[in-house]
Amino acid sequence: MSSHRLKRAVRGALSVTAVISVIGMSQSPAYAQPAQPPPPPTTASEAIKQYQELSAKAGDVNEDLLQAKEDLKVKQAEYDKATADVAAAAELEKQAAAQEEQFRGQVDQLTSASFQGARFNKISALLTGSSADDFLERASALTVLASDNQNALSKYTNAVATAAQARKQAEDGQNRAGEAKAASEKLLADITKAKADLDTQIKQVEEAKNRLSAAERKTLFEPPVDTGVYVGSGDAGKAMEVALAQRGDPYVWGAEGPNAFDCSGLTLYAYRAIGINLPHSSRSQYTYGKAVSKSELIPGDLLFYGGSPSTIHHVAMYIGNGMLVHASTSGVPVKTAPLSGGGSDYLGAKRIVG
Repeated sequence: MSSHRLKRAVRGALSVTAVISVIGMSQSPAYAQPAQPPPPPTTASEAIKQYQELSAKAGDVNEDLLQAKEDLKVKQAEYDKATADVAAAAELEKQAAAQEEQFRGQVDQLTSASFQGARFNKISALLTGSSADDFLERASALTVLASDNQNALSKYTNAVATAAQARKQAEDGQNRAGEAKAASEKLLADITKAKADLDTQIKQVEEAKNRLSAAERKTLFEPPVDTGVYVGSGDAGKAMEVALAQRGDPYVWGAEGPNAFDCSGLTLYAYRAIGINLPHSSRSQYTYGKAVSKSELIPGDLLFYGGSPSTIHHVAMYIGNGMLVHASTSGVPVKTAPLSGGGSDYLGAKRIVG
């Protein structure tokens, strides 16, 4: 019997490897498709507009890429947890099998003796005893024997139940590991595609940038630097000071400092400086903190822009007096601007601390 159980345990362990190696299909967000190159602009205003539109599209694809990377971290954590559960269940079943084997012999021995005619009761002790003292000795021995048998049977039963539970937990862990692994593989494919799309978009942006005149470049890429002093308080105020200290640093897709940033990279960098870790994705950052209305804004609050939580394309930081600081778009350094400078589709604000 023990050899059969060992074979089942080996087959169970092998099935873990088989399950988690399967790559399946899973639901995942749809990512932006690369746009076809637009026709060359014919006027200066058209050139600027085209550059801004292409930059915005590249920003959307960058957000898709960043969100996919954050989703992948979650799926990897789920996979690690599931595989750890499988290992723990296998160890539990191993221990239960050892206990089962330990007490099986004692239970089988007493059961066999009973079937073969042994009379394990006090009446038989009385009938077969030669004296009162003999009866008492036999009765006492039978009491101990019955207690030991009951204890062995109880432990044997518990071991069998524990082994069954462990096998069920292992099966559940295998299923979860397989699902998380498949989802991770799908997300890796999404990330690869989103990165290729982003590279295509960036190339188009650079081509549009090269078509701009010197005056147009100055208008877009050299905005006046706001050297104003903004006052905050507490940890949120400290995060704001860090963000403001980056004014003039360049915008780079996917960058999170210390010398270049994208929108969520800047807010991540500012809060990381005060010991608070945020994900590098504006959509994921929206799931943090407490929602606050515009009338309640304080310096350090995060401002989000998009039609819905799943389509957020930009995040900025409030600095007071109706102003924000943000890494806005390609070619434009980190700067301050009115709240409307983050976009016409303001979605809401979150207070991360304080």
